[in-house]
Parts: sequence; C-alpha cells; structure tokens
Amino acid sequence: MTDRGFLRVLAVDDEPPALDELAYLLRADPRVARLHTAADATEALRVLRDTDVDVVFLDIRMPGLDGMELARVLRRFARPPAIVFVTAYDDGAVDAFDLGVADYVRKPVQVERLSESIRRVVSSRVVPSHPAALARAEEDPTIPVELAGTTRMLPRSAVRWVEAQGDYARLHTADGSHLVRVPLATLADRWADAGFVRIHRSYLVQLRLIAELRLANSGYVVVVDETELPVSRRHTRELKDKLVRAAKQDWNR
Repeated sequence: MTDRGFLRVLAVDDEPPALDELAYLLRADPRVARLHTAADATEALRVLRDTDVDVVFLDIRMPGLDGMELARVLRRFARPPAIVFVTAYDDGAVDAFDLGVADYVRKPVQVERLSESIRRVVSSRVVPSHPAALARAEEDPTIPVELAGTTRMLPRSAVRWVEAQGDYARLHTADGSHLVRVPLATLADRWADAGFVRIHRSYLVQLRLIAELRLANSGYVVVVDETELPVSRRHTRELKDKLVRAAKQDWNR
C-alpha cells in the first residue's frame, strides 16, 4: 500500500452543499483513489451493495435511516468499512463510542482536520481483516473527546479514572482530562467488563490501577496516580472483594 491514491471512499450527507464541500475536500486528498457520494442511507446502501469501500464519511442527522442506524448496519458487514462521523453536533458521542468509529469530525470541516481523519483511517485499515487487529479494536474502543476545539478519539485504555459532572463525565488520563457528554452511570455499565469499578456515586476507577485502599478521617479512600478518591460506604465491601479476587488471580497466574 502506497501513500497515494488507494482509499475507496463514500461520503453521505442529505444536505447538498455540505456533501459537495466534503466531496471537494476528499477529492483533493492524494490518498483518496475513488470517491462515491450518497444523499441518504438508502442510496449509500445501494452504492455499498455494488462497490467495495474502505471508509464511509457519514452525517448523523438525516431523514429516514439516520447515520447512527446506518453505521450499525455497516458493522454487520463481513468486511465493514471504517466509519467517520461528520456532524455539526456532539450529542452522538456516546453512540459513536459504542460503534467504535474511526473518527468524529465536526462541521464545518477543516482541511487539516480531514487530513488527520484520513490518516487515522489509513493507520487502522492497513490490515483491516486481520483477526488480531479486529480483536484489539474491540478490546480497546475509543470515545470522542474535545481538545482545543478539535474532536479526537481517545482509547479507553488511556483512561485512569472517571469523575461525574452532572450529565457529563470527566475522563482522567495520565496527561490531563477530557469532559464528555456521557453520564457516569452509562460508562459504569459499559466499561464494567474492562475492569472499571464504581467506588462512589461520582467516581469510576480502573481496578488494576488502584495503588492502595485505606481508611482516612472521612472514610475509605483509594489512591490512583497519587490522587486520593473517596469510596462511599455502600461500595466499600464490594470494592474490597474485587481487590481480593484480583490479587488471587494474579497469584494464580
């Protein structure tokens, strides 16, 4: 695979000016070999029935079958294309995270941002059908986060602990934090199998990163990355049990 003219791309948007602009920018990128366009999900499916496509740049809010619903259909393909959401809104972040999209680009689309998105697609599609690569993607999904006005895809493995802030959640990583429009309860449910545990109504932590659990003046606290986080009384017993089970599993390896 060379760096020029190899990506087969489908752009989908129900607004003609937006579709024309996106198509213009995609055609200008030297990594795009072939570009198809569609004005809605039905037309997009007709294109995909007859044509192999590497990546779909997809608007979310469309009449009929919307972008999220189309993305779910595409995931069931034997060889699903990468998906990049292109939208003026950020309220699709939760579903985009669940779908494991390659990127989440905000309108109006900037040339530099689109170029970065294509780079991400290329990196993820070098061996698109390799089982190990697909397994890694499923084990470490990404979530869209805002960084300096740009939406980036943050891998779940980078998250150390999560703090509730109303209907939002703040994801704490080793080098900073990101506010996302996802309730803490939603992440607690969806990340439980990945080792994240609820320690308080306002905190979710990666179990393996807990350095210690100790009794402080106001109750129990855990230490993650030298930061003390409170453990509520209702979660203390369950947390202790999980820490003991995790330790036994490590001993038995």
